[in-house]
Amino acid sequence: MGTVVTGFVRYTAAVDPPRLPLKASIDLTYRCNNRCRHCWLWTPDTPAEAARELDTEEWREVIDQARALGTREWAISGGEPMLREDFAELFDHATARAATFSLNTNGTLITPHIARLLRRKGGKLVAVYGATADVYDRVTRNPGGFEALLQGLSYLKEAGAGFIVQLIPMRENWEQWDEMVAFAKSWSPHHRVGAPWLFGAGCGEPARNNEIAAQRLDPRDAIVLDAPSGAEPELATRQDDRLLAACLDHRRDFHVDAYGGMSFCIFIKDPALRYDLRAGTVRTGWEEFIPSLADVVRGGEEYRAGCGSCDLRADCRWCDVYGFLEHRRHGAKVEYLCEVAREARAYKEAWRRANRRYYEIAGVTIQVESDLPMAGETFAAKFVPFRVDEPGADTVTIRHHFELPARDGSEGAQLVYRRPPWAIYRRADGAGHTRAWVYQGISTAADDPSLHRVAVFNADHTRGELYNDEVRERAWQDGGLGSLTMFPSDQIVLARVLADREGCLLHSGGLTIDGQGLVFVGHSEAGKSTTMLLVREALGERAQILCDDRNVVRFWPQGFAGGPPGAYVHGTWSHGDVPEVAPGGAPLRAILFLEQSRANELVPLADRKDVWRRLLATLIKPLVTAEWWQRELDVLERIVDEVPCYAMRFDRSGDIVPQLEALVR
Repeated sequence: MGTVVTGFVRYTAAVDPPRLPLKASIDLTYRCNNRCRHCWLWTPDTPAEAARELDTEEWREVIDQARALGTREWAISGGEPMLREDFAELFDHATARAATFSLNTNGTLITPHIARLLRRKGGKLVAVYGATADVYDRVTRNPGGFEALLQGLSYLKEAGAGFIVQLIPMRENWEQWDEMVAFAKSWSPHHRVGAPWLFGAGCGEPARNNEIAAQRLDPRDAIVLDAPSGAEPELATRQDDRLLAACLDHRRDFHVDAYGGMSFCIFIKDPALRYDLRAGTVRTGWEEFIPSLADVVRGGEEYRAGCGSCDLRADCRWCDVYGFLEHRRHGAKVEYLCEVAREARAYKEAWRRANRRYYEIAGVTIQVESDLPMAGETFAAKFVPFRVDEPGADTVTIRHHFELPARDGSEGAQLVYRRPPWAIYRRADGAGHTRAWVYQGISTAADDPSLHRVAVFNADHTRGELYNDEVRERAWQDGGLGSLTMFPSDQIVLARVLADREGCLLHSGGLTIDGQGLVFVGHSEAGKSTTMLLVREALGERAQILCDDRNVVRFWPQGFAGGPPGAYVHGTWSHGDVPEVAPGGAPLRAILFLEQSRANELVPLADRKDVWRRLLATLIKPLVTAEWWQRELDVLERIVDEVPCYAMRFDRSGDIVPQLEALVR
């Protein structure tokens, strides 16, 4: 058995950014009017059990203390929290000034008053255990429960309180899973699947654990319902056997159980790992007790010989708390999760082949992932030259989902731009640092509040979750997509990513002559496409068109692909009249500003301000921020300083080509 060390010590290690308890999960009660066969937390609804719980004033004090420390998000659950007579009061007290909240309920105790209170903006999850009364009541062992659920859902609909249907799968209801999904869709535009693999009982009773184990789905079915993304895992693991240490490294949340026990995770049921708030404060629990747990639990030899050295670890959902719930030993493995891990590994391998692709542009790999598989024709032919087999050293990931999220991402965020078709929000942490950008696809009609897509990117736009509506799902299935992001243009993302890499997107034509790059700049009718066709006609295979409408200029301090340090031009897939595109990069020898003329000559531009203004007019701009502008202005200034620029006066005779050749010698 793993060693548990009781007691705690003051935590003094420096943490950057500030360690703040931004989110609290609170279980108001573990009593429930249902007695579900799979439930790991259920306690009977008796006066004695109710007397053990924090009372109204104790809960209000916990909430106030947490709020004073910076808590802005609340997750409220149970048991069935609405069994408490003071539920409405505690819910209002916790959420009235919250940035956001979530609530878990079985929905059977919702009243018209509570339904009106739940119109408050936040995530309301209503658990559903069956699509018909016989199955639902058999799972919950609560005769009449299904009718009570229908009444509660009706009250929510009448009040206009949006909610998410949370479907709970198990063997008892698996036979009608498809009907449960249809039931969910009939009540709400949003539904989700609860954990299809069930954890052991919090009380540790063998009879309860046996009943829970009997409800676990076949591992293959569990993986289908809760499919791994195929992404390489980011496991909270360490080389030693301190099982809680990695989970605590960057923790910004905590949990309080129904009796005032505080810890960092809802699954921790070991009394030695919970701090008694009746005998102390939230501040002490957060600042002293929780950090001290990093060294408290050791896996011992059982962990080192088992889960700690297992080659399935990267695909496994095991955590020491699940081992404790199953066997009352922190380092113990859970055999069911071993079976699930084997199925997960096979699923991931198949998923990566069908649901992931890589494209390289300007030295950046775009990793495209999708909930739906990709066919050969999913993306337009122009992307083919840019496709690669694996990620590079610098990878940006975008993931497509084909259902709009229940929450639009604007909760607690700052609106920074709103002009159809986009509303854009910035999410920041407690210190004001950007955490995420939220793009909402909005209607051009002022009275239409609907969204057609939501995209959430991290601070530097290297990871994006893209949520698409049914229209875009059909477009995906039809194929021939002209954008990897399914935005009107991928430039919205690329322009932001390049700014952090000493690069920019220019409205330009780009080509190479003998492996040396030239960029041609001008308005839409200036002759970019014409010029490149003239050069290619005159020089044949010595000339390669990169792109006739959008190109990247990027500085490589160490050179690119074995070339010298300096500025390079890279082609993009955003072409104009000429469909030829190429992904490579070449040292940039000159930028040429096009002027149609009877003469054919290259005139050096000596006025730096004039060149800078010309370049600025061609810069492709995404959502602009002060940071983005500063980086891009620095790039433009460096181009002016380091790249020769010319006015190129030319006609259609091709007589300008020898002069262009001379630039690259």
